[in-house]
Amino acid sequence: MSGLTSQPWFWPAFGVIIGLPLALLLLNELHGVLTRRNSSYAKPVALLRNWVLPACAVYLLIAQLEQADVDATWSKIAATAFGFLIMLLLLSGANAALFGTARAGSWRERLPGIFIDLGRLVLIILGVGLLLSWVWGANIGGLIAAVGVTSIVIGLAVQTAVGPVIAGLLLLFEQPFRIGDWLDAAPAKGRVVEVNWRAAHIDTGNGIQIVPNAMLATGSFTNLSRVQGAAYQAAATLTFGPDDPPGAVAAALMAVATGLPARLATMPAKVVALGEAKYKVSVPIASPADESRTKALLLHRAWYAAQRAGLHLDEASPDPEAAKAYVDGALQRIAAGLGLGQEAAAAMSAQGRQLLYAEGEIIQPVNTIPEAVCFITAGSVGMVVYAEDGRELSLGTLGVGEYVGGTSLTRQRMITGVVALTDATIVSVPRAAMNSVVQNNARLARQIGDVIEMRRKAATDALAEAAAGVR
Repeated sequence: MSGLTSQPWFWPAFGVIIGLPLALLLLNELHGVLTRRNSSYAKPVALLRNWVLPACAVYLLIAQLEQADVDATWSKIAATAFGFLIMLLLLSGANAALFGTARAGSWRERLPGIFIDLGRLVLIILGVGLLLSWVWGANIGGLIAAVGVTSIVIGLAVQTAVGPVIAGLLLLFEQPFRIGDWLDAAPAKGRVVEVNWRAAHIDTGNGIQIVPNAMLATGSFTNLSRVQGAAYQAAATLTFGPDDPPGAVAAALMAVATGLPARLATMPAKVVALGEAKYKVSVPIASPADESRTKALLLHRAWYAAQRAGLHLDEASPDPEAAKAYVDGALQRIAAGLGLGQEAAAAMSAQGRQLLYAEGEIIQPVNTIPEAVCFITAGSVGMVVYAEDGRELSLGTLGVGEYVGGTSLTRQRMITGVVALTDATIVSVPRAAMNSVVQNNARLARQIGDVIEMRRKAATDALAEAAAGVR
């Protein structure tokens, strides 16, 4: 080995064969980083990579010919240049044939660019060696032996460092995820924003976490963006009281899940009883990006739905006596504001109920006949109507002391809907109780009729204006 290294051509050849590929790899990675940052240094680095280093390698090889016992005629130099150009042409044609028309998803399309660059570099080195042998009559046997021995030594020395890199490159070749996919891995959970030969960059929502490809290649992770079903499911498990009727629980949870804004309208939500008073709610959503927000909103609204239905979510126990006292006090104030006497207030309180709604929940759906008149005692609600193209049109805001559902007395379908703008408390008085009150108070009947007509006109005008705007 010492005799080989003492040869005058050994270290220049070693620098070209070993040093040049490593330098090109490092410069390629540096150029990619600078390009992503829009740095002005990207262009000089590309010049160094594409021209300066290869020219330096050619100079070192030609300099060895001057020291060798060969006849460096112009015909040999021309033949060398021609052979080198032919070699580049063949490499370019092979690259175009193999990878230029690669189908999406094929192994040729998935093959990382670094593998292609390394293969091209090996072929160039072999081609240069053959040119030196055929044109110049150089004996490259010793050089090949030296490269082989050196490669073995270097491979043994850096196998621990290179092994993870190779594992990462194989991961890129398999491509179990792409940019934009959502991953749930031990190191991080988030959306993939960048992938290179060394690491994946994952946006966790609290910054970009750099996860080495080798860690993903040797570990287990879940690609949340590749689902077998028709949509990604945001799921949550809720626990109710053991005495709560399963049908009532399922109906309340289904109503909440169906009304979530992130739910795909084309897919139904699901409620499954798991036993031991536990229920799993699955909501189809468009992307894992909506999962945490959807689950939080589901849990938030489920509490209000459980309170309205008298259910015991997480063993919470509604206080019927406190609710009854709240209804009596609220309806006393409402009756006084409407000019009604104690007898009317008592009739309303006998069947009145306290209902709690979370922000964004639908209190009265569009195109329905209300079953009760609902008085707002806390928070605020909005009246809306939907245009033919699906747009939601706002008709105004109602606050404490106002009411909705007056058409329950006339049994007319409402073309407007009512949505809670904040967490709101409603006192609901059924149709039968309100009928008896209105029949004994002509002024209240006229007032309710005027409000119905005013709101219907506002809805009709809004729809007509929206239709005219579309046209």
